[in-house]
Amino acid sequence: MSRAARGSTGPGGGEKRGGHGAHGRSPALREHWEAYKHSPFLPATVLVLIIAAAAGLFAGSYTYAMANPTPHRIPAAVVTQPETESREDFVAGMEKALDASLQLRSYPDVAAARRALDEQKVFAVLRPSDDGMALDVAGASGASVAELLGRAGAQVGDATGVPVTVRDVKPLQDGDPRGLALFYISLAAVIMGFLGAIQLSVHAHGLNPAERIAFTAVYALLGGFAIAAAVDWWLGAVDLPFVQSWLILAFTMFTSGMVFTMFNTLMGRWAMIPTWGVMVLLGNPSSGGAVSWPLLPSALGHIGRWLPPGAAVNAQHTAVYYQGHQFLFPYLVLTAWALVSCTVFWVWRHRHPGGRDRTPEHAAAAT
Repeated sequence: MSRAARGSTGPGGGEKRGGHGAHGRSPALREHWEAYKHSPFLPATVLVLIIAAAAGLFAGSYTYAMANPTPHRIPAAVVTQPETESREDFVAGMEKALDASLQLRSYPDVAAARRALDEQKVFAVLRPSDDGMALDVAGASGASVAELLGRAGAQVGDATGVPVTVRDVKPLQDGDPRGLALFYISLAAVIMGFLGAIQLSVHAHGLNPAERIAFTAVYALLGGFAIAAAVDWWLGAVDLPFVQSWLILAFTMFTSGMVFTMFNTLMGRWAMIPTWGVMVLLGNPSSGGAVSWPLLPSALGHIGRWLPPGAAVNAQHTAVYYQGHQFLFPYLVLTAWALVSCTVFWVWRHRHPGGRDRTPEHAAAAT
């Protein structure tokens, strides 16, 4: 018997599983795909692509918003009385220097103009002085805007021959000369807010809906206290109105955590994608914390006010530097996001991947 003949039969004389039986054929492409689809390699591949894209978008969004801040619609007050020739020359020179991005609003006297500055309706006051013009800026409204206006005012004064006095009437605190501390503490609250919700979903998977909301509120209160205490009491970087700043941080953390919980209810394991997009890629660059809204691209300057990071920065900024001129709007924004997130989570809580199975308890009760 030849070797080929011997190789074609098994010990019992039957055909071996070689190259001709049904079991011997190569798996079809469809079978490969089905195996791949149900393996851990598919979500791993998707995550690789998402993380790569997110890295590029992360760098791009922050570079687009912050790398080259350009003035867009900077509101400024002009004191109209007394009328002087130097005022007209100086105002025209400022508009030209800032490429017509200066939005001038007329006020009859210095008191009215300063009130508008305190209410954050304007970023500077242009007013006649005894020997020329005075330019009052507010570093607390945005260090980058105040620096830009002060530099432009000095240049225009030299070009027109009008003596110009630049004064910061609302300076930043000594421990925060660039005005970034409030942005950093708000950023910490936003990121730790949704990271806390992620950790609850991983390590406290069995929490029921009401328990999940309660634990989110608890870690938000403790986390907000820790952030405020570290920046104010430990580092002394900013003198915060402690209780108000603490509660703003806690509200921000809670809102951020519930936003992730909402997306986790709607999208399951892919909830990080919209959360990261809303809070980090779009929300933080447009918040006005690192670069003031008048220097951001127009669309970002408008969108940022309606997102939790921008609302958090706005609320902190007013609480620290503009006591007595509080805005309700940022608190309404945080409230709206928190209420919508909690409502969506509660209404569709049966879709959330967490929670305990209560069927055995009901069965035992029925028995």
